[in-house]
Amino acid sequence: MSQAPAFTPRVFSGIKPSGGLTLGNYLGAIKRFVEMQGQGFETIYCVVDLHAITVWQDPDALRRSTREIAAGYIASGIDPHKSILFNQSQVAEHAQLAWIFNCVARMGWMKRMTQFKDKAGKNAENASLGLFGYPALMAADILAYHATHVPVGEDQKQHLELTRDIATKFNHDFGIDFFPLTEPVIEGAATRVMSLRDGSKKMSKSDASDMSRINMTDDADTIAGKIRKARTDPDALPSEAKGLEDRPEARNLVNIYAALADTDVDAVLRDVGGRQFSEFKPMLAELAVAKLAPISTEMARLMQAPDEIDAILRHGAEQARAISAPILQRTYDIVGMVR
Repeated sequence: MSQAPAFTPRVFSGIKPSGGLTLGNYLGAIKRFVEMQGQGFETIYCVVDLHAITVWQDPDALRRSTREIAAGYIASGIDPHKSILFNQSQVAEHAQLAWIFNCVARMGWMKRMTQFKDKAGKNAENASLGLFGYPALMAADILAYHATHVPVGEDQKQHLELTRDIATKFNHDFGIDFFPLTEPVIEGAATRVMSLRDGSKKMSKSDASDMSRINMTDDADTIAGKIRKARTDPDALPSEAKGLEDRPEARNLVNIYAALADTDVDAVLRDVGGRQFSEFKPMLAELAVAKLAPISTEMARLMQAPDEIDAILRHGAEQARAISAPILQRTYDIVGMVR
């Protein structure tokens, strides 16, 4: 192989517009996206609308959700002057590189993807080909920018491992160190936020109960009310993290507090250990309202100005293509495409 290139430190990540943003999206993803701005990385953040249509979407709802995710990014602190922000379908290089990767990835790799098994369930024969090939498109999302780091939740770690497998096989097959082996960034007190009604289940926008989640569009009163009614247990809070074992609801609320306060679980428990939830919930509600209500207010303003959102996404797409187009063309050259 040729000598390995020095890759620009570059972050890529995205959120699928298949419903509204929740606290889980904010703490598990967007908050970390914001923190990585200005930390020595080029930061590229995407609304992955091509991924959304692996299952059927109402077109009007998809357009609204795409703008809502973008509004959530901006309201949370992603600065279009510091990061590239766009929606995936405006940058054709994602889909074009995904086809190359469809021809690199192996069927056996795809069949091992647990998310496909979970989403397709017992009706896998009726699942879309797009849902099956989802990880190859995710690899293209990342590698179209030679991204070196991807902030992901634990549930996406397997897909990132597949991205590394695809990069490794491409580099080996063509005898060139062209694609980087992207590193996952999995950290923080609440990378996996759980339901407020069942601490054993992930907080989800698809849950039938709106009380199970905090939506990033919820106002201050709604946020506080959901925290007051969150499921807990009758015991006092422990003074150390070990005491949260086998207490999923308690662990979830403490994790949320720690993530919102930019601290760790041990520090929270040193302060609140021994207190009842009747004391802790108002503390958490006050903190959540202080952190989240300004975001929901700004999101509401942006959603009343769709032209502003669309202009930001179009400009971001131009910036994204300036990076991805040369990488795709070099990929075509390596593969042997005449152009």
